[in-house]
Amino acid sequence: MKPVSELLRQGQTTLRTVEPGASVFDALKRLSEYEIGALVVMDGGSMVGVMSERDYTRKVALQGRSSKETLVAEIMTADVFTVGPATRTRDCMALMREKRIRHLPVVDGERVIGMISIRDLMADMIKDHEMTIAQLKNYIHS
Repeated sequence: MKPVSELLRQGQTTLRTVEPGASVFDALKRLSEYEIGALVVMDGGSMVGVMSERDYTRKVALQGRSSKETLVAEIMTADVFTVGPATRTRDCMALMREKRIRHLPVVDGERVIGMISIRDLMADMIKDHEMTIAQLKNYIHS
């Protein structure tokens, strides 16, 4: 399995952010616009959390709160699990499975350099498996 930095280098992931003082409604518009499930919450240049569709569902919709009146800071997940650029994709999958999360910010020192989702990892694994199958078929037929 490859390091996360390779996924980032291939442009398979893009970092999308929101400020903690933004309304949840504005964050939801960004999620919809970018067709993603989570945003990194940045205060200045520092990551302070992650806001996901799951946060919205559990902390706004199911509690009858207003997404226009609720701030991202009120519902974001502040204790964020992160990985580094050298972390292997297999280890990312294991962490996501163990912690029951779908998104991992990628940090290099103090700087957030990207975010990977389980969808990114699955797409990469499928691509690797397809390449292996093609190589095996080629080997068998030669």
